[in-house]
Amino acid sequence: MRIVYFGTPDFAVESLDAIMHSSHEVVAVVTVPDRQAGRGQTVVYSPVKQYALDHNLPLLQPEKLRDEAFLAALQAYQADCFVVVAFRMLPEAVWNMPPHGTFNLHASLLPRYRGAAPINWAIINGEQETGVTTFLLNHHIDEGAILLQERTPITPDDNAGTLHDRLATMGRSLVTRTLDGIADGILIPQPQQGLPCPAPKIFKEDCRIDFSRPGQQVIDFIRGLAPYPAATMTLRSQEGDEVPFKVFDAHFQKAPAATKNTLFCDGKRVLKIGVADGFVEILSLQMAGKKKNSIEEFLRGKNITNWLLV
Repeated sequence: MRIVYFGTPDFAVESLDAIMHSSHEVVAVVTVPDRQAGRGQTVVYSPVKQYALDHNLPLLQPEKLRDEAFLAALQAYQADCFVVVAFRMLPEAVWNMPPHGTFNLHASLLPRYRGAAPINWAIINGEQETGVTTFLLNHHIDEGAILLQERTPITPDDNAGTLHDRLATMGRSLVTRTLDGIADGILIPQPQQGLPCPAPKIFKEDCRIDFSRPGQQVIDFIRGLAPYPAATMTLRSQEGDEVPFKVFDAHFQKAPAATKNTLFCDGKRVLKIGVADGFVEILSLQMAGKKKNSIEEFLRGKNITNWLLV
């Protein structure tokens, strides 16, 4: 089949590459417009655009998805199916265009974790299983009929980064299997069943660790935001300065009588914070303006024995 592919980040590159190595033909790629970043306002390409350029694929970067010139260009490719991975919501004028419809790859077991951050929220909420889903687009975000799903456990050692990479790899085969099933006419879309669960976009203000919660919930929160955007905490120095930190890894020690929101530091290799049912020991962190360190590396260069948790 002839495919137009819609995507933006690294997660979407995996499935695009899989289609390129399948029996299907990618006739065009749609991604976001270029943006400027950094002090020098350097133009930054999306990972999907870079892949398209490297493989000489026709590229569209519309500002508005309802723009008539964009719709005409899209129609001219005469695609059989559109594939969407990590892109913005499409209007009906786009998703209803190809004869075999438009399907999306989503990084959860729909209807669980509909929204922009399914990987993060699955870990934050302590789920033990997640997966990837292909589903047909309709007028509602992440609510279309399911085509295929594949499951994977969430292990205690997983964080958002490791799970992201595993689901991206799983998505490769699921996307090509979905395309093969559509081409062969053997896939029957099934309505989503079960209790929906939201996975909204995570903002900076959502990343602050609540050390008054039970320890495992704190650990899951840190894992669910590592390595990006990263869970945060703030310490107050002896001089009264408030210093923000990103926390990437931690360990929970259950204890019968912990002092909540209290910092304990031996000044050498241990930094732990009291929570509702024990202690959370910080294993790696990053002070604002500095590089990421293990706790031993950090404490060798900084004495925070008498600092306080804000």
